[in-house]
Amino acid sequence: MAIEAARLSPSLAAAAFLARRPPPALSPFSLSRRFPLLRVLASSSGGDGRVVALSSSELRKRRGLSSSSGAAADSASDGDEKLRSLRRLFARPDVSIDAYIVPSQDAHQSEFIAECFTRRAYLTGFTGSAGTAVVTKNKAALWTDGRYFLQAEKELGHHWTLMRSGNHGVPTTSEWLNDVLPSGCRVGIDPFLFSFDAAEELKDSIANKNHELVLVQGMNLVDEIWGDARPNPPKEPTRVHDIKYAGIDVPSKLSFIRSQLAENGCDAVVISMLDEVAWLLNMRGSDVPHSPVFYSYLIVEVSTATLFVDSSKVSKDVLEHLEQTGVKLKPYEAIISEVERLAEKGAKLWLDSSSVNAAIITAFKSSCDRRLKRKGKAGKKVGEKEASSDDPITGDPGVQNLVISAVYNVSPVALAKSVKNDAEIEGMKNSHLRDAVALAEFWCWLEEEICKSVPLTEVQIAEKLLEFRQKQDGFIETSFDTISGYGANGAIIHYRPTPESCSSVGSDNLFLLDSGAQYIDGTTDITRTVHFGEPSPRQKECFTRVLQGHIALDQAVFPERTPGFVLDVLARSSLWKIGLDYRHGTGHGVGAALNVHEGPQSISYRYGNLTALQKGMINLLLVKELNLANSFGGISYLGFEKLTFVPIQSKLIESSLLSPSEINWVNDYHEEVWEKVSPLLSGHSRDWLWKNTRPLLDV
Repeated sequence: MAIEAARLSPSLAAAAFLARRPPPALSPFSLSRRFPLLRVLASSSGGDGRVVALSSSELRKRRGLSSSSGAAADSASDGDEKLRSLRRLFARPDVSIDAYIVPSQDAHQSEFIAECFTRRAYLTGFTGSAGTAVVTKNKAALWTDGRYFLQAEKELGHHWTLMRSGNHGVPTTSEWLNDVLPSGCRVGIDPFLFSFDAAEELKDSIANKNHELVLVQGMNLVDEIWGDARPNPPKEPTRVHDIKYAGIDVPSKLSFIRSQLAENGCDAVVISMLDEVAWLLNMRGSDVPHSPVFYSYLIVEVSTATLFVDSSKVSKDVLEHLEQTGVKLKPYEAIISEVERLAEKGAKLWLDSSSVNAAIITAFKSSCDRRLKRKGKAGKKVGEKEASSDDPITGDPGVQNLVISAVYNVSPVALAKSVKNDAEIEGMKNSHLRDAVALAEFWCWLEEEICKSVPLTEVQIAEKLLEFRQKQDGFIETSFDTISGYGANGAIIHYRPTPESCSSVGSDNLFLLDSGAQYIDGTTDITRTVHFGEPSPRQKECFTRVLQGHIALDQAVFPERTPGFVLDVLARSSLWKIGLDYRHGTGHGVGAALNVHEGPQSISYRYGNLTALQKGMINLLLVKELNLANSFGGISYLGFEKLTFVPIQSKLIESSLLSPSEINWVNDYHEEVWEKVSPLLSGHSRDWLWKNTRPLLDV
């Protein structure tokens, strides 16, 4: 559903609605559960309302928790030793830095990463998917956003300070570094883990205090202290993604990319996002949990294409597939030498500096500089933006004749991948129907177990859901860790239950299940919140207002070229009317048998994303063109088509809040669920579906 995760906890509180949402834009590196947490936040604020950053030990003290016993003490000791080891590396002559930044990403800016690249989690103990750690010679701080505040408070040791990105008065990483470091310090990063744009922004920000950004070459400092205990890089085999699911063959996709190169006067493009490589080559892999991708780079030139990948992952079938499409293989590590070779021959590269890492672009720029010096050409400095003869900034009529070595623009693959073709849309629809069958069977089972008072934990429920999905044709794996949250845990936006700390599920509170699957033909992501007993009036009101936002968005009609943030208000308006909100986006792009989170479009309060919604995009709803009586301005108008067909629990709906139109929407949706899913069910699960798709007035 479009509003996939507006959390409803028993208190309906801090992490979901009552906390203020963060500001509209957070740079990649710049970076409350029950009402008692709200008291914690209030007590940690200055008299001027400024939020004060507290260490994790102080947070636990104020919440009545202790970090001095058992595993917590062991973890704290281990964390202290990691920090000491890391700081010892600062003094090495080949490092010589005063601070080190550890982001969450791998070299491809991936959301989900292989275990061997979970450096920030290893160093800090915080396992959320988003966050940045900064270590100086005497301080350590972790930045994360509102989705992970509660989780970070639990997982961070006492030696770490939690910085709640987006809260009033909380500095960004660069602001903090400028504050805590004396002027003229050296701040180190692994250039493979920062996009070029992020590195440049960081460099400019810390330059305000005369700090220098140091690209630590040849090693990652966290890897150095991790040592032999660090997991090995993945070597899982790749596979061909069948044309009946891909819809467009590789030669056609490469031809499109080459046409884009020609239009932009480029000789080659570097593709570094893993899902873009997989989509372009009609390949899939399993290097990364929950995402069918494989670690690789791709360079497409005017007449050739080269895939940089560990050859042990390439089977005979895949090799034949690549040879037929004219794609050559080179080792994964050869990407730097290849961009240097292209620079030496004077090639003009298309580089997406928002995703291609700083190591690659810096190597290219340096090689271009060396070539220009050898040639004695006083060309335009590499890295400046291309300008026309009437450029308003330079005003130089001869600038078009100067040397331009790169065009920095969004990857030509990003938008093409996001607009699904007919085969991809069919696969997404079919996989969602099979997923609906699994979920209907699961919910039928779970209701029966809860009714019989069978003891079940959040983890056991997530494992049982996996069993039901595994029965479906084409199932591969989950598309993200299942968020199975009972009671207050449901308010933690990316909550992940563990056997050691999870709750038992009963009939006294709300239960939230946010889950998804990777199928051979599509990717799913669905959230449902239910109550197995009697929900309170407060719970019903909040649930219903979230539902009203979903209905408003689903029924939206909007002109083409409308960016997603314009529609976001529709989803929040009903909550705003009573002073509530939720601290996350509303809808995100979903890949076709690819990443569950896909750009460049989104439906979110982050108004910096100006990517227009287009026919064929999937944001948990399929964007479709509407046939209207008018076409003002000669443009098309768009709307949404549902992909998810799982009942919305009627007992949580306060019908008195709904308009007749909204009641009709709920009834029409449930009728459609019955029509599409019931033929695929039998026995008790079919009976369950019938019971849960009755019209509201019949309930």
